[in-house]
Amino acid sequence: MRQPVEFSSQVVEYVYDTSFSEFKKELSVDWCIVITDEHVHQYHSHLFAGVKSTIVLRAGEENKTIDAVLSTVEQLLSVETDRQGLLVGVGGGLVTDIVGFVASVYMRGVKFGFVPTSILGMVDASIGGKNGVNYKLQKNLLGTINQPQFILFDTELLETLPVEEWSNGFAEVIKYGCLYDVELFKNLINNNINSYRSDKQLLSTLLKTCADWKNKVVIEDEHEAGVRKLLNFGHTVGHAIETVNKIPHGHAVGIGMLVACKLSEQFGLSEEVYHDLKTTLQHYHLPTNAMLDKLALMNVLQMDKKRNNEGIDFIILKQVGQAEVQYVTFDIIEQAIEDFINASNN
Repeated sequence: MRQPVEFSSQVVEYVYDTSFSEFKKELSVDWCIVITDEHVHQYHSHLFAGVKSTIVLRAGEENKTIDAVLSTVEQLLSVETDRQGLLVGVGGGLVTDIVGFVASVYMRGVKFGFVPTSILGMVDASIGGKNGVNYKLQKNLLGTINQPQFILFDTELLETLPVEEWSNGFAEVIKYGCLYDVELFKNLINNNINSYRSDKQLLSTLLKTCADWKNKVVIEDEHEAGVRKLLNFGHTVGHAIETVNKIPHGHAVGIGMLVACKLSEQFGLSEEVYHDLKTTLQHYHLPTNAMLDKLALMNVLQMDKKRNNEGIDFIILKQVGQAEVQYVTFDIIEQAIEDFINASNN
């Protein structure tokens, strides 16, 4: 299935239920530079035969840095990549972020496409045009907004994905249910991670549902001036937890969503939503409590790139399927973290 999606800068072709081997036949492989990470390369290097070159990045969020960008540029230069080149990022969020960033700045811009190999990549990281790397304590501080030529969803590549990485990606799936889709949220409660791992059709439908939600938001607000901010639900505190606690992105976002629910209760959200979300996270093997250092988290939050004076725009959940952006001060966030700590200890 092919679905062209038109953004302000260009049309992105979304390709579903097609293998990378088949799709590669449509590419001018003599101009293709595949950029992947060491884990994906270990399992799937045979798929990259015939391309101009393959660049292998170190895996792990700690390697999503400006140094990785510069190393990639050096390797592009070493194989004489020019503006005719096509960079193809095959991997998870680290790969798509670095590839999108490099493609945006190398020779002032070259074409690129994504083949996400993780749930997180397929439902979130590869979609929407945001590309960036971390700097010091800040997530994605350096980056661009630039759309790929295509995104290929090859679910066969998920067969080598560790189960913990399935869990990591489902935090973003749950986020879409919380923000926009009551039916999706109910389906997630009624199923579990094994339901989607064992049923390819159920999984394919889920991936397209998530991509459609994100595309709908990004088309309306590509540069995050308004409604796209809603996609940060659970991420404001989640990114701080990821930095301080050194846990995977999805684990941190899951806890961040629970903290966001506690904060939202100060604005009228029913306590029942917190308990439903907690149950849903557990169905997908995501943690629902953590040892949080409130002071360390607040130190990171107060350096957030979205800070405005003594507060920050925060995503408030009104009810499942309805959210809004609300400016909140840091003392309110600190209280929500405290409320979460108390609730998780009971």
